[in-house]
Amino acid sequence: MVRYPAVAGQFYPGNSEELKLYLESFCRNNIPKVDAKAIIVPHAGYIYSGKVAGETYSRVEIPSLNIIMGPNHTGLGKSVSVYPSGIWITPLGEIPINEHITSKLLNNSPFEADTAAHIYEHSLEVQLPFLQYCSGYREDLSIVPITYKYISYSDCIKAGEVLAKVLEEDNGLIVISTDFSHYISQSEAEKYDSLAIDAILSLNPEELYKRVFTYNISMCGVIPATIGLIASKLLGANNAELVMYRTSGDITGDYSQVVGYAGIIIY
Repeated sequence: MVRYPAVAGQFYPGNSEELKLYLESFCRNNIPKVDAKAIIVPHAGYIYSGKVAGETYSRVEIPSLNIIMGPNHTGLGKSVSVYPSGIWITPLGEIPINEHITSKLLNNSPFEADTAAHIYEHSLEVQLPFLQYCSGYREDLSIVPITYKYISYSDCIKAGEVLAKVLEEDNGLIVISTDFSHYISQSEAEKYDSLAIDAILSLNPEELYKRVFTYNISMCGVIPATIGLIASKLLGANNAELVMYRTSGDITGDYSQVVGYAGIIIY
């Protein structure tokens, strides 16, 4: 199976040379890198959130195996949708699905094989050029794409435990794709996003889940973030660092309705 780009030319340049120039402007070389368990990165158009994503990717070692998890914006497909096999294409080349890992995940609930959820979904696609560029275009780069609709906290625990068990045997990076507050004022976004970010920095997945739903924080990727935190802690993570927080208002100058973007490293 081949998954072709759905948002190239919209969220990021569809031309490879132009895309490389964008990535070069967002990412930094020759800086200390962390062997992270997971990262949290935004998925808006690159002009809005590319700097936050680039700074975060620049700070971590990109391994061969990358579990990329994001929200399901389209409503298509399964609740927990694993793209099971094949390749994904970006303007920078092909990335194979790590079928060794997908087969392990698919032996366990709540993971299900499904491609429909991924056809038009942008939250995972926009991460791939960063992985390619910041890994130095490593030839053994592979991905496991997973999207999530709403699931209960108990199901998040199950998913996190399964993911951690798989990654105990096969070391990899969990890439959590999420934006934070959507279309509220800058001051409100900073207030509510800090509640979610503080729970993440405290490595408290239950508190993150609770706060997002209690305060109605429009963090689209709370489910993958919760699961990623659970898995990271089981894999031995005991630190989290906020790399950068910005909003769309920092680009547009309109602070009346913004979207929040955070880059976080969990290690």
